[in-house]
Amino acid sequence: MTVAVVLFNLGGPDGPESVEPFLFNLFSDPAIIGLPGLIRRPLARLISRRRAPVAREIYAKMGGGSPIRGNTEAQAKALEARLRDSGIDAHVFVAMRYWRPFAAETARAVAALKPEKAILLPLYPQFSTTTTASSLKNWHEAARAAGLAAETRAVCCYPAERGFVAAVADAIRETLAGWSGTPPRILFSAHGLPKKVIRRGDPYQWQVERTAAAVAASLGPAAAEWVVCYQSRVGPLEWIGPSTDEEIRRAGRDGVPALVAPIAFVSEHSETLVELDIEYRHLAEQAGVPAYRRAPTVDARAAFIDGLAGLVQGALQRPAAIAPGGGTRICPGEFGRCALASS
Repeated sequence: MTVAVVLFNLGGPDGPESVEPFLFNLFSDPAIIGLPGLIRRPLARLISRRRAPVAREIYAKMGGGSPIRGNTEAQAKALEARLRDSGIDAHVFVAMRYWRPFAAETARAVAALKPEKAILLPLYPQFSTTTTASSLKNWHEAARAAGLAAETRAVCCYPAERGFVAAVADAIRETLAGWSGTPPRILFSAHGLPKKVIRRGDPYQWQVERTAAAVAASLGPAAAEWVVCYQSRVGPLEWIGPSTDEEIRRAGRDGVPALVAPIAFVSEHSETLVELDIEYRHLAEQAGVPAYRRAPTVDARAAFIDGLAGLVQGALQRPAAIAPGGGTRICPGEFGRCALASS
């Protein structure tokens, strides 16, 4: 049986000239700006044009473009090898939401393969309407246009999947190696969301907190003090908190070292390589934080890839069209925007 696995991520511009169109694609997504298209698209054009110069400066610090495509393709290659080692005739593809390779391109490639089954696997461990739901909706539209006829199943989330948790914990342990003096406060940092998105029933924040608790439990005494915080705040809306920059300032006031660990990003990109490594490091120095370190993302660590392989294998065995790691809904009933809200 031939199986196509599609990995989803947001994507990123591959050069200075693609920064503005990438931003336009982002802000024209109704999952990001929930206005009618006649208003949303001109607004997206305005926002992307205004933000492009600053964004180009950010990507210039990474060589002009985002490394996320290369990192995601490395994850796809590792996952394909892992699945084939387990006896599955797997072909792993990458589909980005806001830049190449777009879902339409990938859907045509999957359709040409003519697999018996297709497994949709977002690289967002925590479900959100702004990421997973948007990517899956975009994929289903592209798959219909491409005439893809394979039986399709999707994994909606895996916030406490053992391989993912183990990989994050291992990255933190490596960052702690050789640490002397006062143990650091671990700042589990995730991308933020406006509070109004959570109030509508989005389970993202609850799932992020679940991830942090699982990683802290895995670390044991090494995570004697930890907090969940959120980065990448933009615009005038009220966002979920505490913010990562606020927690860095608090660490400075308390005179404790800080170790920042990304728990919603699974590959390096602008939010880690620039925001965490450059901007927040500078903030930590200004705030008087005694020491500042940042744990790497999980990338293609063996534990993470093993976890993804387990999710694919589980999806192949279940009849459900959408299922999390355990095959049943994990979110409390108050989160009506959960992917399994109707199950």
